[in-house]
Amino acid sequence: MQIPGYYEFCNRVKVVSGHKSLDQLPAMLAGLKSSKPIIITDKGVMAAGLITPVTKSLGTKYKPGAIYDNVPPDSDVKAVKEIAQLYRKTKCDSIIAVGGGSVLDTAKGVNILVSENSDNLMDFAGFGALKRRLKPLIAVPTTSGTGSEMTLVAVIADHDRDVKMLFPSLFLLPDMAVLDSRMTKTLPAFLTALTGMDALTHACEGYTCMAKNPLSDTTAITGIRLISENLIKAIKNPADLNARLALANGSALAGMSFSNSMVGMVHAIGHSIGAICHVAHGTCMSVLLPYGLEYNLHKTGHLTAELLFPLAGEKVYNETPAAERPLKTISIIRSMNSELRSATGGKHPTCLKEILDRDGNMMVPEKILPEIARLSLNDGAIVYNPEELNFDDALMVLKCAWDGSTLDRKKIRKGKVTSKLKVK
Repeated sequence: MQIPGYYEFCNRVKVVSGHKSLDQLPAMLAGLKSSKPIIITDKGVMAAGLITPVTKSLGTKYKPGAIYDNVPPDSDVKAVKEIAQLYRKTKCDSIIAVGGGSVLDTAKGVNILVSENSDNLMDFAGFGALKRRLKPLIAVPTTSGTGSEMTLVAVIADHDRDVKMLFPSLFLLPDMAVLDSRMTKTLPAFLTALTGMDALTHACEGYTCMAKNPLSDTTAITGIRLISENLIKAIKNPADLNARLALANGSALAGMSFSNSMVGMVHAIGHSIGAICHVAHGTCMSVLLPYGLEYNLHKTGHLTAELLFPLAGEKVYNETPAAERPLKTISIIRSMNSELRSATGGKHPTCLKEILDRDGNMMVPEKILPEIARLSLNDGAIVYNPEELNFDDALMVLKCAWDGSTLDRKKIRKGKVTSKLKVK
């Protein structure tokens, strides 16, 4: 039961941000009393040469005990177990995770196993399962999207069961997060787009969900402003390190926000699409965000209206009549997706049917939408959504998101919506 006026906010991650913040890694390890870290990353980060500045900054005194570069695109229980075994074999004493959300979540899973001296990750699922501080963990994000460097949650897939599992605990917060603009400079345009929209979704859902609070609101609003002002800039001019750093800061703030306020139906449905269809999380978020805000309008329209200011600026906010601001916010997010599709040469989708694999095949076929809807109802994120969601509701949202149509708002929760405004 919620107590009026009561909230909790915790973020004890030390953030080191700047154009050359990696140079502080030796001092960080010394402060953590660590001397032999394992570096966890993936093939893409390794191929982009992004591990070089990390190892160079460590020097000989803090030479890694091992480097694991085979983290899969979706954090996986098998990879977590394999890396934990390597950590023990090489007698490492800390973890440096260099990558996107999958790498950072994998590292959190590894930290559970090596800290608890276990091989069964499922023993630590759910709130309260972890009882003590874990090994030192430094997060170095190479995308500006997941915010995992600032969150208390790890999302790890079990592909044998087609599910994504949540591991929430304050002990999963990294000790330190290094935001270095050089680490996202080589990120391709389409990945910059989907990770940026992922971060925007974190902030928007964090601002409108049931567990929001004054501190999570503050970090969400600032994160939204930084992302909206710099996402297109970074895509059109990848070498703009100031824009890259602003996006990194925006993503971290969004992560800080939703780690304390939680998220809602956009994530619940997105997790299910990712589990069943293996679609990148950020792609799901970018498509679903306007639908989640639209579905919840009759409960949180006043909050969605407030998002217009950081999204579009003072002039647009002041020129938009108050009654039209909620739908104007949604319209702007849809316009952002369209602009990103154009800026990425058609790689950024605006609806589910536009999500294609490398061979041009549709990744989310229409016939699988009912299965996604059913799985969504079991996702923990749905608990914090402002409005209840049943199977028919979830399927309605999915069908509209699939072909890009707007919701028939008269059908939302048996006609509670009375506004006749249309999203343009």
